[in-house]
Amino acid sequence: MKKTQTLIVGASISGLACAGALTKAGLEHTIIERAERIATPWRNHYDRLHLHTSKHLSELPYKKYAAGTPRYPARLQVIEYLDNYQKQFKIDPLFNTEATSIRREAGFWIVETSKAVFQAENVIMATGPYGKPRAIDFRGMETFPGNITHSSRYKKGDVFKGQKILVVGFGNSACEIALDLHEQGAYPSMSVRSAVNVLPRDIFGIPILQLSLLFSVLPPAFADKLNAPLINALTGDITKLGLKKLPYGPLEQIHRTQTVPLLDIGTLKLIKDGNCKVFEGIENIEGKTVYFSNGAKEEFDGIVAAIGYEKGFASHVLQVDKSRFEDLAVPVARQKYFGKDGLYFCGFFISPNGQIREIASDAKKIAGSIVKNGS
Repeated sequence: MKKTQTLIVGASISGLACAGALTKAGLEHTIIERAERIATPWRNHYDRLHLHTSKHLSELPYKKYAAGTPRYPARLQVIEYLDNYQKQFKIDPLFNTEATSIRREAGFWIVETSKAVFQAENVIMATGPYGKPRAIDFRGMETFPGNITHSSRYKKGDVFKGQKILVVGFGNSACEIALDLHEQGAYPSMSVRSAVNVLPRDIFGIPILQLSLLFSVLPPAFADKLNAPLINALTGDITKLGLKKLPYGPLEQIHRTQTVPLLDIGTLKLIKDGNCKVFEGIENIEGKTVYFSNGAKEEFDGIVAAIGYEKGFASHVLQVDKSRFEDLAVPVARQKYFGKDGLYFCGFFISPNGQIREIASDAKKIAGSIVKNGS
C-alpha cells in the first residue's frame, strides 16, 4: 500500500488547479489520472471549441495566460496553457490509473485503483460531476442509414460538407457545432426539445460573466428581473425562432437545475438568417426521415446528438453518505461538509460566474483548509 498526504483523483482542469495550489502551499500530494495524459477532455473536444468565458476568468491558480492570447482562447491555446501549467508546477500524475473504490477506514482514505492501493489523509475528487457520454436512444434510430454521432466524438464539420445534419440539443456545444457545420459547408438544423435561456456572450464589448459578478450578491430571481430588459433587447424574442423560453431567467436556471444557459456566439444570427432550421424534439426516425413532436418531418444525412453526459462517476467509486453529494449543489463557502474527514470536491458546483474561475477559487480554498487542519 502506497501512502500519501493528499490524493487527487483526476488530472484535467480541476486536478491541475488543486495540484498547483497544493504545490504552492508546500503540501505533498499524489495525482492519479485514468487517461494517458493530462486534460484529455480538452484534447478530445471538437476543433472549433473556444472558451466561452474570458481568459481573465479562466486562469488556474498563480498563472496567467500568455501575452497575446485572445480574450476567448481556442481549444489548442487552452491545451498549451494547461501543458505549461503542468510544467511550471512540476505536476507528475500517475497515468492510466483509475480509481475503482474509495472508502474511509481507520482514520484514512483507502483508494483502490487499477494500478495500486493508496492510503491518504486527504482525498480531492477532481473528476467533475459528469462521466461517460449519455446514451443515444431515439425511437427507430436503427433504421437511419446515415451516421448518428454523440457530440463527444464530433471533431470537425468538413466531413459533412454538402449534407443536411440535425444537431440535437441547444447547449453551448450544440450551438457551436451548428456554427461549425455551416462554416464547413454543411446544412445544419437543430432539434430543441426543452425550453432555454439565451445570453449574449458580450454586452457592449464586455464579457457577460464579468457583469454577472456584479449581481452575484443578489438573489438569482431578482438579478434576472433586473437584467431581463437589456437581455431581451439584445437577443430578441427567441420564440419567433421556434425556441421555447424558460419561465425563469438564466441565473435562476443555474440555481435550480445546475445547468448553464446558452452563451450565444452567433447561433441566433445563423437561425435568423435562415441558415439553420429549428425543430422540436424527436418523436421517431424512419429511414432518413426524422419525425418531430409537433408533427413536422424532414430528411437528414446525419445526426449529431449533443445530449450531454451522465452524472455520477464520483458517487460510483466513493463510499460515503449521499449527503456529501447533495452538498455539492451550493458553493464551497456554503457547503456543510466541506473538508469533513479530509474529503474535498473541486469542479462539481456549476457556477454562474464562470466554471474555471470557480475551480481556481475552490482549489486555493482546499489547499488552505488542508494547511489549517495540519494534515
